[in-house]
Amino acid sequence: MTSPPALPSPGGWLHRYAVLVCAATFLLIIAGGLVTSTGSGLAVPDWPLSFGQVFPRMEGGVLFEHGHRMIATLVGALTVGLAIWTARVEPRGWVRALGWAMVAVVVTQGVLGGITVLMRLPDAVSVAHAGLAQIFFALTAVMATVSSPRFSQPGVSVPTTDHRPPAVDTSTLTVITALAIYAQILLGAIVRHTGAALAIPDFPLSFGRLVPSFTTSLVMWNYLHRLGALLVAVLIGWTAFRIAARHGTSRYLGRPAAFLIALICGQILLGALTI
Repeated sequence: MTSPPALPSPGGWLHRYAVLVCAATFLLIIAGGLVTSTGSGLAVPDWPLSFGQVFPRMEGGVLFEHGHRMIATLVGALTVGLAIWTARVEPRGWVRALGWAMVAVVVTQGVLGGITVLMRLPDAVSVAHAGLAQIFFALTAVMATVSSPRFSQPGVSVPTTDHRPPAVDTSTLTVITALAIYAQILLGAIVRHTGAALAIPDFPLSFGRLVPSFTTSLVMWNYLHRLGALLVAVLIGWTAFRIAARHGTSRYLGRPAAFLIALICGQILLGALTI
C-alpha cells in the first residue's frame, strides 16, 4: 500500500519564523507577569502613548509596563508578518486562516490591554486579558508545529503497544486535560487580580483544614484554584500514563508526556513557594 503524496511545504524558513513568533510570545507573557507581580499595571496611566510619549524614561514601574508594551508591539508586528508570509506561500487554506486568526487575536489582546489601563485595572478585563494571552500563545505553538516541513510528511505513524480499547479515548482525554488546564489558568488569573493569593496563608492545608470556612469570596477563589490544581495534576498523570501504556515507544508522544509531568510538579512547587 503506497503512502499518500506529501503536501507541498512552504519551506523551513517559515517554520523558523513561526518558532520565533512563539518564543517572542512566551517572552511577552513573562513580561506581563512581571507587570502584575511588581504592581506596575498603572505605572503608565495613559494608552496607547506613555505619558504622551512614544518612549518615556524607563525607570521604576515604567520599565516593566512600557517594556511590556514594547514587546507586545514587536509580537504584533511579527504576527502580521507571519500571516502575510503564510498567505503567500502556504498551500493549506486552514493554515492561512490560522495566520489571520492570530492577527485578530493579537489585535484584540492589545485593545484589552489598553482598556485595562484606561479603566484602571478592572478585574474582569484583567482576567480576560490574561486568558486571551494563553489562547494566543497556544495558537503560535500550533502554527509553529503545522508549519514544520515534517508535519506534512507522510508515513509518520505513532506505534501502539496496547491494543485494548480504552474506557476513554486518548485524544478525548488530552482535550479534556487541555480544557481543565485552561480553566485553571483563568482561576489563577482571578486569584491574582482579585488579590486572593494569600487569602489562605498555609499550604497544603487551608487554615489547618482540608476544607476551610468560606468567610470571604477571596477564600473561595483561592480554594477553587487549589482544587483545580489537584484536578489538573490527576488529569495530566492519567494522560501521561495512558500515553505510556499505549504509545510507550513513540518519542513524539512519550517525551511531551514526560515533560508534562515535570511541568505540573514544578508548577505545584512554585505555587507552594509563592504562599
